Amino acid sequence: MKLTTAQPARHPNPTAKATALAYLVFERPDLEQAERFLNDFGLQTVSRDEALLLLRGTDAAHFCYVVRRAAKARFVGFGLQVGSREQLDVLAKLPGASEVEDSALPGGGYVVRMTDPSSFAIDAIWGQAPASALPHRLPLPFNSVDATVRVNDTQRPPERAPEVIRLGHVVLELADFQETCAWYTRHFGFIPSDVQALPDGSPAVAFMRLDLGNNPADHHTLALAQGFAATYSHSAYELIDADAVGMGQRVLRDSGWTHAWGIGRHILGSQIFDYWQDPWGDKHEHYCDGDLFTSDEPTGIHAVSRQAMAQWGPTMPRSFTKPRFTPTSVVLLFRNLRYSPDLTLSKLRTLAKIFA
Repeated sequence: MKLTTAQPARHPNPTAKATALAYLVFERPDLEQAERFLNDFGLQTVSRDEALLLLRGTDAAHFCYVVRRAAKARFVGFGLQVGSREQLDVLAKLPGASEVEDSALPGGGYVVRMTDPSSFAIDAIWGQAPASALPHRLPLPFNSVDATVRVNDTQRPPERAPEVIRLGHVVLELADFQETCAWYTRHFGFIPSDVQALPDGSPAVAFMRLDLGNNPADHHTLALAQGFAATYSHSAYELIDADAVGMGQRVLRDSGWTHAWGIGRHILGSQIFDYWQDPWGDKHEHYCDGDLFTSDEPTGIHAVSRQAMAQWGPTMPRSFTKPRFTPTSVVLLFRNLRYSPDLTLSKLRTLAKIFA
């Protein structure tokens, strides 16, 4: 099928090129409760005081998850590493961007603070001091019908919270889909790996990867989905293997947390996945075995459907995409129906028929 709109599409000469998704920023009224879930999920605490909680995976990053104390729970935005100080200087000249500032977070470096067209806060960062990786277990060796690698031995993955290796991707819902897609492709060089389209050819979901040239990049580091308001959908964290995903499900279930969807294998991106809700209902994904693409791989276009979300495993439950209606979100719904060029009643009905 063909898209009927200009976006998403790679930009021929982006302002800067993001090289990594560095961290996510959340606000929560209870840092202790947030820490308890995230530790059970497999993130490790770096520091916590009355105002700020920082957590990390085992890869060589000082932190990947920031929680600020606030009266109301919300997703704030995320940090993107860029390739040079010169790129920061150019980003600082964009409308609404801050000057280049010293970062006060671990690792230091420099930051330019920005706001995307959907009002998510974006930190462009460069120059962090190197961090040391932490040890994690090796992937388990698998016997197959064609290769025996384990004899007189057993499989016993450790019965504890799985080790999160790294932050993999974040998924956002948007009312202003095209403008926001264009902002990320133009200013950070994101490449659409796959796009899911509605029957009229308009894009519904864009899975976008980093442009790392000939170096393989995750199938998507940022995914953007058409919705009726700007909101966080979920974030994803890489584990070492499928046994870690399975053990994560057991530990989180035994700890009383709320399961959202899984275990299964995605079609676009191919990850083995399992989704859990934090204490505020925000979804967090464990995954392993994702696809990697170089920059020359063309964009794929696919019809969107509930069944297209997984190769195997349970069909995505309707609760997974059910919107949270609050007085604020209802106001945004009517406002965006009036002002957003991407949102119509017809499109909302189609999305609701597919996902709600």
